[in-house]
Amino acid sequence: MDFLWPKGLTPPNFPTLRGEVETEVLVIGGGMAGILCALQLQEAGISCVLAEGKRIGGGITKGTTAVLTAQHDTLYQDLVKRFGAEKARLYLNANLQAVERLRTLSQRIPCDFEERPSVMYSLRDRPLLEREAETVRSLGFEAEFTTETSLPFPVAGAVRYPGMAQFHPMKFLYGAARGLHIYENTFIQTLDGTTAYSEHGRIRAQKVIITTHYPFLNSRGLYFMKLYQQRSYVIALENAPDLGCTIEDAAENGIYLRNYQGLLLIGGGDHRTGKPGGGFAVPRAFARRYFPNAKEKYAWANQDCVSLDGAPYIGAYSAGLPNVYVASGFNLWGMTTSMAAAGILADLVSGRKNPFAPAFRPNRSALTGQLFVNMGTTLLDFVTPTTKRCSHLGCALKWNPEEHSWDCPCHGSRFDEHGKLIDNPAGKDSHVEAGL
Repeated sequence: MDFLWPKGLTPPNFPTLRGEVETEVLVIGGGMAGILCALQLQEAGISCVLAEGKRIGGGITKGTTAVLTAQHDTLYQDLVKRFGAEKARLYLNANLQAVERLRTLSQRIPCDFEERPSVMYSLRDRPLLEREAETVRSLGFEAEFTTETSLPFPVAGAVRYPGMAQFHPMKFLYGAARGLHIYENTFIQTLDGTTAYSEHGRIRAQKVIITTHYPFLNSRGLYFMKLYQQRSYVIALENAPDLGCTIEDAAENGIYLRNYQGLLLIGGGDHRTGKPGGGFAVPRAFARRYFPNAKEKYAWANQDCVSLDGAPYIGAYSAGLPNVYVASGFNLWGMTTSMAAAGILADLVSGRKNPFAPAFRPNRSALTGQLFVNMGTTLLDFVTPTTKRCSHLGCALKWNPEEHSWDCPCHGSRFDEHGKLIDNPAGKDSHVEAGL
């Protein structure tokens, strides 16, 4: 796979932890959420150490499409039904504020920030988007319903959010990381209270924030039941038009698009990790049909952590882990949600109330249809006869022929063909036999 965002960049280098350090707050995980949490804490005058198992930004962040918007599918009508208008409003305002905070930071962190409206369309379901636009307006933001888009085909309807944006995620992350107290290649193996242990040292902290994409502590919080992971596939095209906005299909597993400096990024083919799906064939077929003269320059896949109800888990990790906090389950919207998480968690670890925190509390009810899908997938996988097992909780691994990896359908861990760990929540390599 050939990722766009790391091209031409020289990443900052940080040391590996050796020995013992003490800090007020330890952040575990050096993706966008972790870096923003550490930055927010530093700006608040709170001593903070960040530990990253490999290199900062080297996990999910490098594969994001980096759209900055509060338009998260047709989520708001669902949030109103499930949680009520007030929590839906909190969710909306947290993400609108996140866009503005990122806009402000981009003035001192060069990151190719561009204001772009975000657009969500449907080919067939006009009433769905009319309801979404009406819901969002009732929550206080002037979303616009329209039937006109810059797409090369007609749509039944679309919802437009003005004032949204996009940026270069790795330029931003590297810029934000400079001046922070970071240890790279410092994989946290265990956490005892608020003391973290790596291979060569330990970090004593008063509070801990876990931003490892998928929470790695299995004994608390039931995140292995409340989350699943989803693969998504992106191609970047030369000689394609500038659409003037970021845009996505409201249909499940639909296409999404954005431009960047002469390239058109097309994503799609989403499927649950470890299950069959469309893969690269979906965005490539879309490109051939609508942009036949374009040429593919980059292609990569990424992984999203999906919650049970569409809202992320941001707050206390669990009742049994005092002074430990989490940010996970960002679904497909990790950039604004990372910024929202940074503000919420910086307040919580400081003992301050945060106005948005109630919309994201991890201890909310887990009784949803997706919970039973997750449980069923796990139970089915446990009884699958194979010796190829995930080192996380022992689920059967499935061979992914498109990416040449062993993938776990239960919780989304991934391993290369030799069993070397690629994606968490597994914390170590898995034994896989030679051959398929």
